[in-house]
Amino acid sequence: MTQAHQPLPPAPQPPRAIVTRPSHDAAAWVARLQAQGIAAQALPLITIGPVTSPALRESLQQARSRLSGYHAVMFVSGNAVQYFFESDQPAARNLQTLAAIKTRFWAPGPGTLSALLQAGLAPECIDAPGAEAAQFDSEALWQVVAPQITAGARVLIVRGSTTHADTHGTPIAAEGGNGRDWLARQITAAGGAVDFVAAYERGAPVLDADQRALARVAASDGSVWLLSSSEALANLCAVLPGQHWGAARALATHPRIAQTARAAGFGSVHECRPEPDEVAASIKSIHEQ
Repeated sequence: MTQAHQPLPPAPQPPRAIVTRPSHDAAAWVARLQAQGIAAQALPLITIGPVTSPALRESLQQARSRLSGYHAVMFVSGNAVQYFFESDQPAARNLQTLAAIKTRFWAPGPGTLSALLQAGLAPECIDAPGAEAAQFDSEALWQVVAPQITAGARVLIVRGSTTHADTHGTPIAAEGGNGRDWLARQITAAGGAVDFVAAYERGAPVLDADQRALARVAASDGSVWLLSSSEALANLCAVLPGQHWGAARALATHPRIAQTARAAGFGSVHECRPEPDEVAASIKSIHEQ
């Protein structure tokens, strides 16, 4: 008499991840994570585009024309590089001149460094934290570039602006953009001077019904939310008001983003550097918990 066949155990489910970066970045991250066996989906929580405010566009053009007057230009992200060196702009066509003026180009992390190299800048013109840095941010960058700043040194910080609606619902941009005020304070305290310019515009996404459904399910089904922007997280909370995040799991690429996720009510918040291999390993580790 043969023994009855026992049913096979269900196949283990792959780790799930929600990639919240802007759409042009999210696609590459989804592909990287899927290649490592992670069921990653894109849910862009921030939009990126060129600045539209006439005043900000004029300021950007002026900054491009005055690069030789700066000791250094700091770019807050790869988006800042992309929109500052637009292919149809003179700055992008005169990289040989940029190398000759001895201006330094500062990158807070590997993504921005890669964007500068892709723009055609020589590696010897770029300063960035080493690959072994605990974090990729302004604080880590300052440890590298602080000796460069002496009295009178002028630095341009290229960042983004944030669009929001006025009382009539018309989109407007915040003058000058956001971010990197801490770095500016360090530069001025060391005797330097800082100018800011917005090279791109950030905005909140408009999620369709399927995207909203994905977000609600991912709030409690064990998916790991990959968070790389506190602003993107604020956009998520704004488009899903009243959503309970106590069962949600997040992986933040910076301690400040992790703090924002905890304040939003995420029940499980982990941190890692924004390196693809480290992110994949962290998602798998969280999945196993």
